[in-house]
This record gives sequence, structure tokens and C-alpha cells, in this order.
Amino acid sequence: MTNDNESLWEDLEAVPPGHRSGFVAVIGRPNVGKSTLMNQLLGHKVAIVSPRPQTTRTCIRGILTRPDAQIIFVDTPGLHKPLHKLGEVMVASAASAIPDADVVLFVVDVSVLPTEEDRMIARMIRQRTSNPVILALNKMDLLPPERVKPHTEAYWALLPDHAGWMMTIATEAVNLDKLLNLIVAHLPEGPRYYPGDLITDQTEREIAAELIREQVLRFTHKEVPHSVAVVVEEYKERETGGVYIAATIYVEKESQKGILIGAGGQMLRRIGTAAREEIERMVGGRVYLDLWVKVSKNWRRDMHRVRQMGYVAPG
Repeated sequence: MTNDNESLWEDLEAVPPGHRSGFVAVIGRPNVGKSTLMNQLLGHKVAIVSPRPQTTRTCIRGILTRPDAQIIFVDTPGLHKPLHKLGEVMVASAASAIPDADVVLFVVDVSVLPTEEDRMIARMIRQRTSNPVILALNKMDLLPPERVKPHTEAYWALLPDHAGWMMTIATEAVNLDKLLNLIVAHLPEGPRYYPGDLITDQTEREIAAELIREQVLRFTHKEVPHSVAVVVEEYKERETGGVYIAATIYVEKESQKGILIGAGGQMLRRIGTAAREEIERMVGGRVYLDLWVKVSKNWRRDMHRVRQMGYVAPG
């Protein structure tokens, strides 16, 4: 949703003296709570979440506008050792966000000591940027009191020159107001880059595909979620009202297709119903959703097929 051209330019230009703005790369290994944290900071769901690692596959922008600042969060895929072409694209996307950011928000799971992935990410941050780095020590509710000091000091040691840190519980929004103020304090002064009423630069078509994939993650298990890609083939508003969406869910094996469809189509109906409800919340109206399941053998290992699924490496 945007304003007309005249009011849009007024919105972009009418900022008070000292207004701050910039891009914040949300970086971390898989499953530390990056997407949950960004959604909570925005007050809106713009990135899908699940307990499964590597849920986020592309960089997703979320825009928070307040009178004194505009913060463009860039949620990134979890940095990990890639096992296939899709993994390589995910890692490249996350790494490319670091040098372009005005602030890097390094999110870690403080309930455990730093892993080799955490150390690798810290090295990458040091190599790729000299801009401020803020540590979000997430999942503090899972940290026993006797481990607070050794765990926090271990993460501080990864980036001795960090610009600040905050203990957080992203799922409950604990300390996120303080974290946000810390981020804003390290942003440069500047104009708004987006209209004030915009919360993401994703299209509804793109968000719909992700919301469908989120429900696949929710209802399926084992190897199925990681092999899934969703492509929206058709997205149009009906003259009689509502939105019609036709989407294909791709998997890598016939056995995975059978699991997704389920006995008598029961699993696919569950996924479709849950996805439709989420999409209806997004569009604020009725949605008609048609889902199909197809096999694209080993698509994650084929860069051409990875690109066809919508995953494109930067550069």
C-alpha cells in the first residue's frame, strides 16, 4: 500500500532534523530466532517462522517507520555450511547483506556457548564491514543464571569491538524496545527511503508463496520440508471479489509427493486451509487457493532449477 505520487514525495521528504535511517542486516546461524525477532520489532509478520532450521531462504526486507527514524531490516538466511546449490545461494545472499548494511545485528542463541558456525559468522562480519555491529543475545529465558557470565563473555569475545549488546527473548518481545533504541542510535542521519505506511517491499504474490511453504513446514516432518519449494503460478483479483491463487508445491521425490498429498488428499487440504487463512489475514479478504504437488528430482542440486524456483544468488 502506497500513497499517490505527490503525497509519497511529501512523506519521504518531511522528516525532522536529526532523523536517522538505514539498513540493518539481521545475521546469524540457522534457528536462533532472526525472523521472529524481526517480526516482533516490526509488529507485523513479514517473514515466515518455524522451529526448523534454514526456514528463511532469501533476504527479506521489513520496514519500520517512526517519527525519528526509518529502519530497514534485512532478514537473512541462516549462515551454514552449504550442502547443495540452494544452500550456496542462501549463504551468498546472507553474506552479501553484511557490507551493504549500516548496522549489523548479530543474533545468537545465548543459551548455548558459541558454535563453530557462530565463530565463522563473526569472522565474516569482521572481514566484510567496519560499520557498527550489535549483538542480540537471544533466548535468554533458556539460560541458567550460573551460565550468564561465561556465555555472554564468550559471545562478546567473538566481536570485541561490538557497538553494544542486548539480552532478548524474541518470542515474547522482551527487551526489544531497548534493542531498537540501540539500533537507531547507531544509524546515520538520513531521509526516509520508503513511504511511512510500507512494512515490506515483498509483493503479495511472494508473501503468499512463503505462507504456503510455512504450512508445509508446520505439517510435515523428516526430509520433506527442506525439499519443498512453492511457486505461485497465478495471482489475480476476481471481479466478483476476493483473490484467486494457483500455486505448485515442488518436492524432490515421489515419496515426498505422497506424504504432502496424504491419504485421500487429507494432508494437502490441511496445508491449503491453514495457508488460505494466513493469506486472508494478509490481504484482508476472501482467498481462493488451488494447490498442486509436483516432483522436480533433486532440484536443490541444480542451479538452473534453483533459479526457476525463485532463488537467485546476488551479483
